[in-house]
Amino acid sequence: MKKEFVQFRCSIYEKKLLKIKAKKSGLSISEYCRRAAFNDRIIERLSEEQITTYKMLAKYQNNFKLIGNMFRKRNPKLADEVTQLASEIRQHLLSFRK
Repeated sequence: MKKEFVQFRCSIYEKKLLKIKAKKSGLSISEYCRRAAFNDRIIERLSEEQITTYKMLAKYQNNFKLIGNMFRKRNPKLADEVTQLASEIRQHLLSFRK
């Protein structure tokens, strides 16, 4: 249970920045500062636009993989390029999670 009270001074700009960052991560200002002080992981929550983009990229990655499989026997060079594109999209999707 948290009973101790700690204060620190900061400028108005710093306080506004702390509020914005805490809100983006879904935390209170005190929890955000506590995690920052102890080098805990602070994860920014995804906005609706970012979630939509993530879903769209996942769909594109799957479609390109299917296209690559479809052209594998007929045009191996095209299939390799499409598969390469699908793997690049997958790398972007994996970096989205971090």
